[in-house]
Amino acid sequence: MAVETVFFIVFLLFIGSMLAIDLGIFDRHSHEVKFREALIWTVVWVSLALGFYFLIMFKGEIIHGLDTVEDIQAKIQQYRHPIDISNLAYPEAIQVYSNNLALEYITGYLIEYMLSVDNVFVILLIFISFGVQKMYYKRVLFWGILGAIVMRFIFIFLSSALIQKFDWILYIFGIFLVITGVKMFIDRNKEDKIETSKHPVVKFASKHLPVYPHYFRGHFWFRNKQDRMRLYFTPLFLVLLVIEFTDVVFAVDSVPAIFSVTQDPFIVFFSNIFAILGLRSLFFVVAHVISMLRFLKHGLSVLLTFIGFKMLLHVQLKEWGFTTVHSLMVVVAILVVSILASLIWPDKNRKKIKGVTELTGEKPNVIDL
Repeated sequence: MAVETVFFIVFLLFIGSMLAIDLGIFDRHSHEVKFREALIWTVVWVSLALGFYFLIMFKGEIIHGLDTVEDIQAKIQQYRHPIDISNLAYPEAIQVYSNNLALEYITGYLIEYMLSVDNVFVILLIFISFGVQKMYYKRVLFWGILGAIVMRFIFIFLSSALIQKFDWILYIFGIFLVITGVKMFIDRNKEDKIETSKHPVVKFASKHLPVYPHYFRGHFWFRNKQDRMRLYFTPLFLVLLVIEFTDVVFAVDSVPAIFSVTQDPFIVFFSNIFAILGLRSLFFVVAHVISMLRFLKHGLSVLLTFIGFKMLLHVQLKEWGFTTVHSLMVVVAILVVSILASLIWPDKNRKKIKGVTELTGEKPNVIDL
């Protein structure tokens, strides 16, 4: 079995164990997640992500099983890493390679995490629009994240295979991200709204699945004893489907964005997964402070536009000496400026989100099946 495969399996087992601990030990009963609990778990997931960064920095060779300078050079050429190990012995070469790999990972992680904040706001709108009780938020997000991991795996490694075969796909990604960034800036003040009964996922599921029109505690489905034990899906299951659909749409932006930093599919996957795993706890933190992030859309639009142009000009940037360190500096600068600007010039007219009335000025939508 290849070293890459073994490392990948160990990584998935570790992630699965952490999720089992989170759900099985700390979440035996559905409950509303308070700010303190969410903050603790956010620190846990961020710490694990940073720990993985140091693992790559000091033991980057274990991901691909690189034992010689020739192995390292082959990976540099395969994934177009912006480093040069000519005339270096193995110890120095692997250190240069590992340092760059770690930088690519942490840059991709920050990009994904920053973009996740916008996704958090969309998920919050979904929960509120469907009238989901807060005590079930964590349960839905857990299963939503599991589905997201599977879809990201397919999307990332399929995209990587296509990029390796067709280099021009990077330009397609770049154009798409520039358009997305410009559109996000134009629509930055547009009020988001979800009409549950008109959502395409709800319409499709209601047509092809036996959907019960009311919530049944925290269940996604149940069997009705009065109807010969017929299986019914609940609106909570529809909420899960809508969140999975939303993540697919979100991945179309975020995954190409990380490919602008690294074309190593393993690094793209690792950075994506750690950001996704932190998304659930981040959701409950951001839900308390979302009203403070006034310039979030501005920052995200600038970030996506920068990444798009970086993809379009990746050959020229390499010739100019633009490295992974420079990418990290730009990403951090955009993040810091967005947060500082939001704190310095807060929106005094926006209330803290406590319910749908304060968020959209309307009552929650009632799902109509």
